[in-house]
Amino acid sequence: MKTSLYLLIFILTTQVFAQRNKAEDFGFRHFQTIYKGDTVDILIKSKKGDELKRKPIFLFCQGSLPQPLIKKDGDKTYSVFPFITDSLEIDYHIVIIGKPFIPVVAEAKTLGQNFIYEDPKTGKMPKEYSNRNLLDYYVGRNLKVIDYLEKLHFVDNSKLVLAGHSEGSTIAAKLAVKSKKVTKLIYAGGCPLGRIMAMVVQDRATESDTDSTRYGESEFDYWEQVVNDKSNMDDTNGDTYKATYDFSIPPIQYLEKLTIPVLICYGTKDWSAPYNDYLRMEMLRQKKKNFTFKAYIGLEHNFFPLTTTGQPNYDIFNWDKVVNDWLRWLNTK
Repeated sequence: MKTSLYLLIFILTTQVFAQRNKAEDFGFRHFQTIYKGDTVDILIKSKKGDELKRKPIFLFCQGSLPQPLIKKDGDKTYSVFPFITDSLEIDYHIVIIGKPFIPVVAEAKTLGQNFIYEDPKTGKMPKEYSNRNLLDYYVGRNLKVIDYLEKLHFVDNSKLVLAGHSEGSTIAAKLAVKSKKVTKLIYAGGCPLGRIMAMVVQDRATESDTDSTRYGESEFDYWEQVVNDKSNMDDTNGDTYKATYDFSIPPIQYLEKLTIPVLICYGTKDWSAPYNDYLRMEMLRQKKKNFTFKAYIGLEHNFFPLTTTGQPNYDIFNWDKVVNDWLRWLNTK
C-alpha cells in the first residue's frame, strides 16, 4: 500500500534557541480543545506585541505525514511552516493544528525518515494516528477548532482565511464547503482530481519501456483493491485504504461549489500541474469569476526549481514569494 504521495519539505531556514521543550519557547501560543474525545493541539503565531490585538485568523492546513509541528535539532529547530510568517502576521494570527496523537515538540534525531513520529514500542506510525488520518476526521476536527478560535477575545471573526498545501489543500477545500465562516480559500499544490490520479501521473513519468516499468499500471491494480475494500483501516503498509479512497475523491467536486474568492496556485513542474490546468479551463468554461489562478513556471510541488537532472534545487527558495502573492491577492479580493 502506498504512503501519502507528497512530503512537505522542512529543510528551510533554521533558528537558534536555547534548550526548550514547549511550544511557547519557540514563539507560539499553544491552545487545546477536544474533538470526539481527542485532545487537539493548536499553535498560534502572532506578531510580537500583537498577541492580544484583534485580528482575523489565517488557518494553514499542512500536508501529509505524522510529523511533530516543532522539530528540534540540538540548539536549532526546523520551521513549523514552509514559509516565513512575518508578512502574514501583520494582518493575521497564523494558526496550525497538530496531527492527531503526535507530540507537538520532538527532537529530530528521535524521528524516522522524513521526520515521521514512530511509536517507540512498534517502530511504526501510532495506530491512534492512523485511525484518525482521514479526510472527514480532519474536516470535522478543524470545524471544531474554528468554533473554538472564534470565542477567543483576540480573534476578529469578520474574516477567516483558509489555506492548504498538498494533502492540506484537499482538507481546506472540503472544509471551505462545510463552513460558512470561511471567507477566502487558498488552494496550493493540490491535485483537483484526487490523490490516486497524482500517484498515477507520478509513476507514469518514471516508466521507460513497455515491459518492465509498468508502474502506472500497478496504481490501477492498487486502486481496484482500494475501491473493493474502501472502509479497510489496516495501516500495515502505510495509509489505510479508507484514507486513500477518501483523499482520492476529486476535490474539484468541493471547489466548484464555492462562491467565496478562491486562489489556486501550483508549480508547472508539479506532478498535478495538468489537473490544475484542467481545473482552470473548467472554471473558465463555467464562468466562475470567484477563482484566481497563479501558475509558477518551472517550479515543482514545493515551489523549488528543478536541476538539469530533474531534482529539486533546494538552494532556490520560493515559498516567501508565493506567500507575498497570497498577500497581494488577499488585499485585492
